[in-house]
Amino acid sequence: MRTDILIVGSGCAGLYCALNLPQNKRITIITKSDAESNDSHLAQGGMCMLRDESDYESFFEDTLKAGHYENDRVSVEIMIRSSPDVVKDLLSYGADFQKDENGNLVFTREGAHSQKRIIYHEDVTGKEITSTLLKKAKEQSNITILEHTTLIDIVEAENVCYGAVIQKEDGMLEVVEADYTVLATGGVGGLYKHSTNYNHLTGDALAIAIKHGIALKDVHYVQIHPTTLYAEEDRSFLISESVRGEGAVLRDKNGNRFVNELLPRDLLTIEIWKQMEKDGTEFVWEDLRTIPEKELKEHFPNIIEHCKKMGYDVTKECIPIVPAQHYFMGGVKVDYQSKTTMEQLYAVGETACNGVHGKNRLASNSLLECLVFAKRAAQDMIKNMASVKRNNEIIEHVDIQQYLDVKKIQEEYRGLVKLEIEKSKKRGEEKCTIK
Repeated sequence: MRTDILIVGSGCAGLYCALNLPQNKRITIITKSDAESNDSHLAQGGMCMLRDESDYESFFEDTLKAGHYENDRVSVEIMIRSSPDVVKDLLSYGADFQKDENGNLVFTREGAHSQKRIIYHEDVTGKEITSTLLKKAKEQSNITILEHTTLIDIVEAENVCYGAVIQKEDGMLEVVEADYTVLATGGVGGLYKHSTNYNHLTGDALAIAIKHGIALKDVHYVQIHPTTLYAEEDRSFLISESVRGEGAVLRDKNGNRFVNELLPRDLLTIEIWKQMEKDGTEFVWEDLRTIPEKELKEHFPNIIEHCKKMGYDVTKECIPIVPAQHYFMGGVKVDYQSKTTMEQLYAVGETACNGVHGKNRLASNSLLECLVFAKRAAQDMIKNMASVKRNNEIIEHVDIQQYLDVKKIQEEYRGLVKLEIEKSKKRGEEKCTIK
């Protein structure tokens, strides 16, 4: 197969990157599952946006403070300054964010934010954005989306990427020749016993990077979401940061409030673990009854519905919550244009690490970051298309036989990523164990 740009992943980052590339270029998007089974689709709370210049300094400081001041400050500035442009694009595509009676965007606040600067669509903002981008991508004649298609390896020589080896839905292996390859494979939640991520997101891009000597960054920075609904499920259901931002409180086994709920996620997680240990319980309680019922039902209908399915009426009782692996701040090392250390290979979204989040991600910066730097990747590809290197001989001589045992390869990849994370220094994250 020949394509101009191969994008691996159908989340916000992959889709938005594709939509910012020229329409005269053939773009192929592959996704390991169906096109909607990605973590972008699951994001509940919202997306940050610079409201006006008066909020810049506090937005910048909130991001750095949450990241323990280990953030790349240039990346943070790029993300914040680019946010109005991204929101403008999303609105032009038809994304529906909450507006007031005058048609102005409504902003909410989440944990560790000093101001209300988060736009949202009920409690399914990620679904709204991703669905809008997916619909727009499907309308483009130059974009092809291949579902249930897995990246097995990249094809490279002398640190230049010329394409990839993929396994298609029918199980057949195929070599794809591409001028540019974009890794947008999501996070590493599938490696963890308790995670809000989809199980098939197992850090494939990281394993391939390790195999080919592509630089990684901060792989031990794994964020635990402090509040997921306690239940024996394959995937933990997230109780959005916004719930606490709007006034929900956390209580111990005796019903007493024990913490400032608006602490950064990592610090709040530690306090919850401490309380669980003190109480001798496997969870603490989250009380949503502190939020006016009308506001609760308007802002968080899907959370209410899911809790109801699990046997809890949030308007009348507390719900049990427990921390779970949620987000990966580390990843494949990239520059400010989302370029990896290999030529013609980019990484965007949760797969990539440009340093914007530092040691801990500020709530609702993930959707913004992935969109901002996905667009920058597209712009950089456009800028450098005239100097693309091609190598037909490399493509033609790929030994496909070495990839026949896909299950074995995937197990090896999981092992590579687990080892890389386990080798790295952890702080408190070890309480969410890797499978």
